[in-house]
Amino acid sequence: MPAEPSSETPTTYTVAVRTLCDFAARQGDLDTRFTPGPTAAQGQEGHRLVAGRRPAHFQTEVSLSGRWRHLLVRGRADGVDTQARRVEEVKTHRGPVERVPEHHRALHWAQARTYGWLLCAQEGWDQIDVALVYFDLDQQTETVLSEPHSAAELQAAFEALCERFLHWADQESEHRARRDAALRELTFPFGDFRAGQRELAEAVYRTHTHRRCLLAQAPTGIGKTVGTLFPALRAMPPTDTTVGTDQLYALSAKTPGRQLMLDGLARLQDHTPRLPLRTLELVARDKACEHPDKACHGDACPLARGFYDRLPAARIAAVNAARMDRAQVRQIALAHQICPYYLTQALVRWSDVVVGDYNHFFDPYAMLHALVASDERSAALLVDEAHNLVERARGMYSAALDFASFRGMRLLAPKALKRPLGRLNKAWKQLLDTFDAPYQVLDALPDDWTGALQGAVAAVAEHLAEHPTEAPGSPLVRWYFDALFFQQLAESFGAHSLLDLSDENSGTLNLRNVVPAPFLRERWLVAQGATLFSATLSPPDFVRELLGLPENTAWRDVPSPFAATQLQLEVARDISTRYTDRAQSLDRLVDRIAQHYKQRPGNYLAFFSSFDYQRQASERLAERHPGVPQFSQARGMSEAERQAFVDRFTPHSQGVGFAVLGGAFGEGIDLPGARLIGAFIATLGLPQVNPVNEQMRARLQTLLGDGWRYTYLYPGIQKVAQAAGRVIRTPEDQGLIVLMDDRFEQDDVKALLPGWWPVAHMR
Repeated sequence: MPAEPSSETPTTYTVAVRTLCDFAARQGDLDTRFTPGPTAAQGQEGHRLVAGRRPAHFQTEVSLSGRWRHLLVRGRADGVDTQARRVEEVKTHRGPVERVPEHHRALHWAQARTYGWLLCAQEGWDQIDVALVYFDLDQQTETVLSEPHSAAELQAAFEALCERFLHWADQESEHRARRDAALRELTFPFGDFRAGQRELAEAVYRTHTHRRCLLAQAPTGIGKTVGTLFPALRAMPPTDTTVGTDQLYALSAKTPGRQLMLDGLARLQDHTPRLPLRTLELVARDKACEHPDKACHGDACPLARGFYDRLPAARIAAVNAARMDRAQVRQIALAHQICPYYLTQALVRWSDVVVGDYNHFFDPYAMLHALVASDERSAALLVDEAHNLVERARGMYSAALDFASFRGMRLLAPKALKRPLGRLNKAWKQLLDTFDAPYQVLDALPDDWTGALQGAVAAVAEHLAEHPTEAPGSPLVRWYFDALFFQQLAESFGAHSLLDLSDENSGTLNLRNVVPAPFLRERWLVAQGATLFSATLSPPDFVRELLGLPENTAWRDVPSPFAATQLQLEVARDISTRYTDRAQSLDRLVDRIAQHYKQRPGNYLAFFSSFDYQRQASERLAERHPGVPQFSQARGMSEAERQAFVDRFTPHSQGVGFAVLGGAFGEGIDLPGARLIGAFIATLGLPQVNPVNEQMRARLQTLLGDGWRYTYLYPGIQKVAQAAGRVIRTPEDQGLIVLMDDRFEQDDVKALLPGWWPVAHMR
């Protein structure tokens, strides 16, 4: 429709059909009761199967667009039959179609009718059949709901949706214009850049304006958080050669990293009080849920009842608040009596900066990636402490099914599932009987076991669909989702992963990802620029190849602001922390710790390869040097306990904190000045030599070469450098690092230590 005449033509706002309907057509309760859903790949396959049943002239993925005033609505209709004057909206599902929640059906119909009007407007039709096609992936059957509509009816419905959205579109256009204007004028929040910080900022800005990827190794202490946020924000507005970026996703591996991002954004906003920047913190569902004892639907939870009716007012309040961290969103949600977690989900699309965990973009079901991949938003990435992403990504694309857990679940399962679960039980026993070794690598899953798993998963899905009130934490539900994920990963099994059978836990089948690159490669391509930064990214080929970064990914090794004279670096050449040597070297190890503590009392951290080794050293130090105060990291510490451990390091305290390398205190904690004056690293950090790691070494040797370094050396030295990096935090700090193993003298190990360390003068 043409825009209405006005003295000033409003800016055209473009919105996707799905976004328009999601915003303006949902109503009633939130309802997340179990409805077994397909994966994206399965959904695409379902669409292809439906299209294959249609006449030859049937068109799929038909691009359509239309205007109402200054709103441009566009999308792709699933299917169009011009001869029959019919449009189809296809939705794949599993289980009885009656289980599709009402608020989902309302959304689906709104989408179908919107495409109906856009098609009528394009073709000049006065009427059309609008069909909603539900395709059952398990039964391969269609449920077709069809409505005849006049063009006038559909136009009225379309305009009603647009009117409900138009006020929001106007304020979004105004917000975007003000935001981009402010970001173009954004200035650095500190008087001067620190040494190395300007170089980092310039590299990030160039990378994001040219839509490329950057690996930036930058030492702790130069201000990496603000040094990357500032240029990434400056790169968001459009230029003469770019269309601009909608959002920035700031991702970290752990809670402290996310807090640093939020603090950095707050610093920038405080420095520019009129900066209209909406920042949103994503948190896990279990941390945001107000009623963990209640099911998530309107009949059980008061915050789900009428959720979509009260969402509009809460959404406006949240975006007006701008700083939407966990506490702020919770306060707004409860004031409007809706669920904080799902309010956060609804705000993602309308935020400028989203701060979250790696899994929010890189996980197989990541919401942020889905938003970008669907072309609803463009986004750039900041990946903090990126050395962690290799192991985290491996975990995201790995799965395991344990026979003992399955048997326990089977005993409690309903009688209706006895036969399909019994078939899987039999196939699993036969598989275990085939092998007599405690660890066995498989080339592929046996067909009979795979078939039995498929039958069991389908049967459980059908049962859960018929019993949607099944407790989300029940053994049956937990097993179903574990089995479904295993099944999905098995479909993409290849050289990038290992398939093995371990009898240590009564027959565990493991799909272990070794190289995440095949899964992550597309993620980098859809991002409008990405910066991965950390103090430990050497060698860059190790990170680039495992993460599947583009070939033109830039590398920047930012010089350290620290001087070698700030650091006293020692190697304990008379100590070996090899497993077979630990007992005889333990006395020398604790004597060395005590010697340095007595020479200069203060705060120290001592890192070990395991809790057991840490305990042995702690007990021996207490025995031989009872006057040295000490405290230790414990297994499974809560967030409060971890914070209490860190809080013991004050400018006036003294003592040795014992910790595990690669754990909660090996990175991400900031203890400047007298809060930490030294670190003892009693390990090379190498992963344990065991059958699994040896298989990974062999696989990496085949795929990338140099399997030993990729499996053991590089990850180990990264952990060492991270832990040692807790000592020197500012240009004024002076500290001690003692590398307590003779292997630190080896040339290939020394070559991986930070370049500013006085390695050539190690004592």
